[in-house]
Amino acid sequence: MKTALVFIADGSEEIEALTPVDYLRRAGVAVTLLAVGTATATVKCSHNVVVVADMTLKDYLAKGNPLPDAVVVPGGMPGATNIAASSEALSLIDAVNDAGKLVCSICASPAVVLSKTNALKGRSWTCYPGMEGEASAYRSAYTAAPFTVDGTLITGRGPGAAEQFSMEIVRALAGEDVYAKVKAGSLQR
Repeated sequence: MKTALVFIADGSEEIEALTPVDYLRRAGVAVTLLAVGTATATVKCSHNVVVVADMTLKDYLAKGNPLPDAVVVPGGMPGATNIAASSEALSLIDAVNDAGKLVCSICASPAVVLSKTNALKGRSWTCYPGMEGEASAYRSAYTAAPFTVDGTLITGRGPGAAEQFSMEIVRALAGEDVYAKVKAGSLQR
């Protein structure tokens, strides 16, 4: 069974964190929602929705789990900044990237978080319009597309692209047949 970690922090954009969780679980991927930068698994998202994650990132790392097949980083402010402030999150993203596994990030996080890792190096990417300046070293590869897939990097523009972004992760982890089944079951056109 494929595995994915989805980060969430105080100020994360709810739809960008929970849409991947929902669609990946529909696809049969074992998803763990990890609270980053908090002492508890409870986070308050950008629109005051309180989410209880499966566990904290610190607890997950303490268990010595193997690398997941994918890591997903939602945007939202100050959620992206809170994730970027976690050296443990950045190290895990780099480890997943270095192992050739999927790194997925949406909204502000490709610029704010991934620019502090090696995940954008040599790849096309997108993010929330206007945030690309936060990743000035990688600006020439910025696409402004709703979502961009470049090898093992999947990035999305923002909340309105959360469904497309999530479905591209499903396609990459679970394959075309499962992608088609989840797409049909969720009534996507």
